[in-house]
Formats: sequence, structure tokens, C-alpha cells
Amino acid sequence: MIDTTLPHPYGQQRLTVFSLCCGLGGQTRGFQKARIRIGPIDARWECIGGIDSDPAGLRDFERLTGARGTLLDLFDRDQYQAFHGRPPPPGWREATAEDLRRAAGYEVPDCVTISAPCKGISGLLSEKVAATLKYQALNRLTVRCVMLMREAWPDPANAPRIVLFENVPRILSARGRHLTDQILAIFAEWGFAARETVHCCGRLGNLAQGRKRALVVARNTTLVPDFLYEPPQHPLRGVGEVIGKLPLPGDPIAGPMHRVPALTWATWVRLAFVPAGKDWRALNDLAVVDGHLRDWAIAPARTWHADVMGVRDWAAPTGTVTGRASPTTGGHSVADPRPHLGHSYSQLGVNDWAQTTGAVTGQQSPGQGRISVADPRPTGGTHHNNVFRVVPYAAPAPTVTGGHGPSSGGGCVADPCPPAGTHSKWAVTPMDGPTRTVIAGSTTGQGASAVADIRYPWGPNAHTSKMAVRDWHHPAGTVTGSDRVGSGAMSVADPRPEFLRDTQQRDHYQTGGHYGVLNYDEPARAVSAHPKNNNGFNSVADPRTAFAGDTDPITLPRANDRMVAVIIAADGTWHRPFTTLDLAALQSIVDVEAYAAALTIWRRACAHAARQGQPLPAPPEAFDLDGNSDSAKRERIGNAIPPDSAEAIAVEIGRTLLLASMERRTPIAKTPVWVRPLATALTLPAHGGA
Repeated sequence: MIDTTLPHPYGQQRLTVFSLCCGLGGQTRGFQKARIRIGPIDARWECIGGIDSDPAGLRDFERLTGARGTLLDLFDRDQYQAFHGRPPPPGWREATAEDLRRAAGYEVPDCVTISAPCKGISGLLSEKVAATLKYQALNRLTVRCVMLMREAWPDPANAPRIVLFENVPRILSARGRHLTDQILAIFAEWGFAARETVHCCGRLGNLAQGRKRALVVARNTTLVPDFLYEPPQHPLRGVGEVIGKLPLPGDPIAGPMHRVPALTWATWVRLAFVPAGKDWRALNDLAVVDGHLRDWAIAPARTWHADVMGVRDWAAPTGTVTGRASPTTGGHSVADPRPHLGHSYSQLGVNDWAQTTGAVTGQQSPGQGRISVADPRPTGGTHHNNVFRVVPYAAPAPTVTGGHGPSSGGGCVADPCPPAGTHSKWAVTPMDGPTRTVIAGSTTGQGASAVADIRYPWGPNAHTSKMAVRDWHHPAGTVTGSDRVGSGAMSVADPRPEFLRDTQQRDHYQTGGHYGVLNYDEPARAVSAHPKNNNGFNSVADPRTAFAGDTDPITLPRANDRMVAVIIAADGTWHRPFTTLDLAALQSIVDVEAYAAALTIWRRACAHAARQGQPLPAPPEAFDLDGNSDSAKRERIGNAIPPDSAEAIAVEIGRTLLLASMERRTPIAKTPVWVRPLATALTLPAHGGA
């Protein structure tokens, strides 16, 4: 608690924070980063403890914050049995108010933060699963945390001054409204004024993700009469602004959390064909025939040597001469500026009339050399100059000779007259036109003995609606024993898009962003506790050059083969899922600016050491969380409060507490920091009253 014995305390002031359901400590870390200054007073937050039931998360908490963590199950006995499906083990006991006081080092914290599990309240679960006893017990942990805190410090005159209760926005509506009402009732009975708000963590913390969270802020009116103001808002940043400062995924220097997950080949292909900024529904626009893309193909990016088919400049040195020096194995050709010599360089060559011909050989076709000549003489002589010639219909015929074949001169004419009479072999008579004369020969080769019948199909027993498609609003035809499309009007023109059918059961799936790929310059969506490539916008179109790789020929794998693949999409980028380190950076758990600066210093030190012939320095330590399971790390990251968002909130709480300790009532909105049109004061009235 702040020492208020002096009317105007100066110098460094200590504010304390205690966290229930602390997780890996994102919110606590944000409080520790906050710096509050009002006039000559400078204050910082100190964490006096945290409680959580996850051992790995608690180890992350202690490492990230440097504070003491307490491993404690906050369930009561009934909740434990409902959640785990079995009675508690021997030696297990319910947490008490004394446990909370001990975990806080027997200090009364200035602020208590509560971030109870929200899986049962969020939209990640269906209504049926969320209604089970297991997740209802998990939801009730929200109320139990507030009750334990109330029992730990029952006297408002010696209780925490601010309480922050954080959860998903749904706790303020359908699934969690009854829980929120109970929590507000506890605060009101305790002498706290409470206010419900919904904020975007990304806008509070200047992040690259949109993350909506509910925040119930409770103020101890006995100790803090001042108002509490909302933190300033920032525009969302693009994904690339954050993860672009990290090394490429797979770089060993970034540590094990920067591995690209091994996905099936079919999933990599789907990601590559989802346009950046869209999700899996864009795949419906692709033409697929027999399970294969009709308009696209996937080819290896590098199946040849780097300079395959390479042509060297005449003045440039040649490459290494190897035992397999062919045009397809490297730059083994030369751009020869010298005039072509000999017939071997004169395929399809045509000699000028005034120049000498090449050697006459046994091969005399135009493809064997310069065996042709550009003859400038007018055509004439004894040869026919109109062989295979067709004379226009309006032009005079040439001289009639004894030879009357097409190769004997212009013995052909372009006749525009329509065929008639005996010239109508294979003709088809129009449906409404008169037939030709009936003769003894009745085959189609004997005249116009065929008719263009517009009736379909023909015959007394034929279906008149064969292959027909009914309109969506018209009644169906008779249902017969044969259900083939060729047996009648058995098809319907359905105007509904495929992905909108059966929406009653699939609304949550359609809006989940499955196989969604984000643009590199747009903000990420909320980082959930279970982010994968096929359950949300958890991939990014990365425009950076991918791994160097090898140059061996690549064969396309099978659909279910798992691998790390690089498929360059149509937009020229690599559509890949976020790595675990990417997610930590988007949550501001990793300070990418400091990490990028450390990498720059290290690379310069390496370059200097290489020039001096000295050993290379060790790279900066890569960020990592406890354990070897990426899925467990991703879940803890998704459950965490972004430290930068918590820092913005902690600054405003600290200002309010400092003003209260100084017994000053000057509205903070009059200071220059808050003189802006969009600043809104958040007054905390008592629940249900002014």
C-alpha cells in the first residue's frame, strides 16, 4: 500500500498487484512495465504473488515476472469432481482465504487482477458442450475467485483498492450473464463501485491483433474516491510490422518456438490457394475436376541447376568444366558474335541470288542447310505458275488446256452458289421447310433426305423432360421408380451457396475463418488458446524469401504426408501458419524490438570477429516457455493478457491511486495528456446507482 502519512509524498512510490489465475504472467508483466508519474511523484508496480493450478504456467510466470508463484487449485470439491469426473485425490483440500493471504505475503495489494478460465463461456465450444457439467463447473470458478478474495480481505478499509476482473465478452451476455450478476452483487455488498466494459486489447496496447475482452473494474469507494479513466486508443498495426522483425521460421537462432508446424500436404496446398486476407471459403471459387484443380498446377520451384540452360557472354569466363557438361547442367553455352560459318549453322538457310551456294550434298531438303535461293526473276518459263490456283468467281478463267486437274493450272473456281438438286448430298432440310423430291435412293448420301428435327426427344414413349432442371420455385415432376437425371426432371437449380446450407448447425464453423490467410500488412485476429491452421485466421501470407533449400529435383508428396513445405502462392508470398514465437510476439509477450536490436548487435559482433580472426560470439538467448509441447505453449499464450495492453490499464489505475493518496481532486482530464476530443472518462458508480 502507498504510505499516505505525508500529505504530499515525493520520490519513488510502490504500488502492489496480486494475481489470481495468473497463467504465464502476461497481465502481471504489463503492470511491472507501467511507469506512472504525476508531478514529482514517480510510481512503479510490484507483484507480490500469483496463484495458478498449472505447474508449467506457474514456472513461466515466475520466469517472466520474477515474482513468487503459488500452485493452488481454486476449485471447491463439487467443482473439482464435476470438471475432472472423479473425486479429488487423497490430500487434496479446498483453497481458503488464508491461502490467498499467504500467497500475497500477508500484504494487502493495491490491485487484484483475476483472469479466470473462459473456455466454457467463449464461442469456441458449441452450446451442447458448454452446457455440460464439466464446463459449467469451470465457469463457476469466476465467482469463486471473487468470493475467496472477498473473504481474504473482508474489511473495505483494509482491502484492495482496485479489482480488475477480465474475461471474454460473452460473460456479459447469454452464456455468462448470471455469473456477472453474482460478481457485481459481491462487489456491491463489499462496498465497491463496479463498471462493465468491453475493450480491444490491440487498440489499448498498440498491437497487431484485434482481441475483444470484457473488463469489470471495481473501485473501493472507501479508499479511492477519484474517477478512473479509460486508457488511450491506438490504431491496429499490421502483422508484418511485428513478426517481420523476427528471423525466418526455422532459423535455429530463434529457438524451438519458431518452428513451422508439420502440416499435411493437402493443408499446405489449401493454404497456398486461399487469397491473403480471406479464409477457406475462397476455395469454393476454384474449379475442381475429378479432385484436381482445373486451372492451376503446382511445380517445383527449383528442379534444375541455378544456371541451367545458361549462356555465357563471349567475353566472360566459362564455368567449371565437368564430366556432365550439357546445356541442362549449367552455363555451358556461349553467345558467339562471329558470323555463322558452314552449313551446320544454316538450317533452313536461303542463299542470296548473287552469292555462292554451299557444298552440294546428298541431302537436299531445306532443313539440311542453305539449299534454297531467293529468286528475283519474274515467274515464267515452261512451268505452270498457277498450279493449285483458285480463280475468283468474278474473274475470267485462264486458258483452257488439255490438262484439267487442279495441279495443271487455274482449273478451279470459288463457287458461291448454294448446292441444289443433285448437289445436295448430305443436306439436312429445315424443320419448317419443304422436303426434296422423293427418289428411289433414300440414304443421306442421295440427297436432302434428312430433317433438322427441333423436337427433343423423339418417340411416343420418350420423356419430354429428359435431363431437365427445375426452377427453385417450381414444383417437382412426378417421382418415378428411376431416379437417374436422364429419366426426367430430377434436378433442381439450387440458388443457395454450398457453404450456407445447413447453417443452423454450422454458423460457428462458417464464421471461424478456417484455413484463413491474413495479409502481411493487416492486423492478426485474436490469439486463441488453441490456434491451428484449420480453425481460424491463423496463417499469414509471408512475402519474405523462404528457406534456401536444396536444388535436388522435387516430387510432389501424397495428400496426407506431413511436412514443412514452402508453396509460393499466386500473390508471390508464402502462406504459412504462425509459429509459436509469432503468436507470443503478437501477444507482446516477446519484445520484438529488443530482440531485433540484440540480433543486429550480435551480427555486427560476428562480422567484426570474422575480420579479426577471432571466435564468434554466442547468439542472444532465444525466447522459450516451459516444456517441450508446442500445443501447451500455444494454449498458455492464447490465454494470456497481452502485457502491452495490461501496461496501458496499469498506468491509468496508478494515476488514480496516486491522486487518491495525495488527497487531490483535480480532474486528470484537464492535463495536456487527456485534452483530446475522443477522451472519455470512465466513472465507476455503485452497481445499480449513481
